[in-house]
Amino acid sequence: MTPDEPEEFAEQPFLSHLIELRARLLRCLWAIGILLIPLSLFANRLFSVLAAPLLAKLPSGNSLIATQVVTPFLTPFKLAAVTAVFVAMPYLLWQIWSFVAPGLYQHEKRFAYPMLVMSIGLFYLGVAFAYFVALPLTFGFITSTAPQGVAVMTDIAAYLDFTLTVFFAFGLAFQIPVLTVLLAWAGITTPAVMARARPYVLVGAFTVGMLLTPPDVFSQALLALPTYLLYELGIVLARILVPGAREVDAQRRQSESS
Repeated sequence: MTPDEPEEFAEQPFLSHLIELRARLLRCLWAIGILLIPLSLFANRLFSVLAAPLLAKLPSGNSLIATQVVTPFLTPFKLAAVTAVFVAMPYLLWQIWSFVAPGLYQHEKRFAYPMLVMSIGLFYLGVAFAYFVALPLTFGFITSTAPQGVAVMTDIAAYLDFTLTVFFAFGLAFQIPVLTVLLAWAGITTPAVMARARPYVLVGAFTVGMLLTPPDVFSQALLALPTYLLYELGIVLARILVPGAREVDAQRRQSESS
C-alpha cells in the first residue's frame, strides 16, 4: 500500500456523498419540471383561483390590471412554477430526508420523521389559513378604506408578490410547534422556561408580523395571534413528546422554590 492510498480511501466517502447529493438534486429538479409542464397549461386558471379573494372584495367594475408588456404571460407562469414547487414539497423533503437519514441514530430517526411530517402538514395548513381567512379579511379591509374617487385596480404582478409573501409568512409561522419541540428535545430549553417567556413571545410575534406581512394591522394580527397560539401548542407537545421534559420542569421548579 502506497502512502497516497489512505488519502484516496478517505476521499471516497466524501465523493460518494457528493454523487448521491447530485443525484437527489437532479431528482428534485425533474420532479418540479414534470409538474411544471401540465401546470403551465392551466396557468391562467391557477391565477384566477389565486385572485378570487381579491376579486370578491373589489367594487363592481374594478378588476386586476397588467402594467407591463410581458406581465400577462410571465406572472401566471411564475405562479405555475411556484405551485409546482409547492406540490412537490413532500417529495423534495423526502429526498433531503433520504440523504440525511443514514447519518442519524435510530432514536433520532424515530423522533425526526414525525417532526418532518408535522412540518409539511403545518406549512400547508398555514398557507390554507392565509388563503381562506387572512387574505379575504385583509382585502375586505383594504378595499373598504380606499379614498372616495380612487379605483382599486391592482397590478397582477404586485398581487402575486403580495400573496406569495403572505403564504410564505404564514407557512413559516405555523412551524412554531415543530421549533419548540426541537428546542426542548435538544436540551436548549424546557417547557417551563418557554412558558415563562410568553409575554416576550407575544411581543415578538407582532414584531415578526410587522416585518413579514404587508403594512396593515389585519395581516399583522392574523399572523401574530395564530403564532402565539401555536407557541402554546408547541409547549404542550414538548411536554408530551420529549422524554423527561416534565421531570426537568419539576426539578427546575423545586430548585427555584428552595
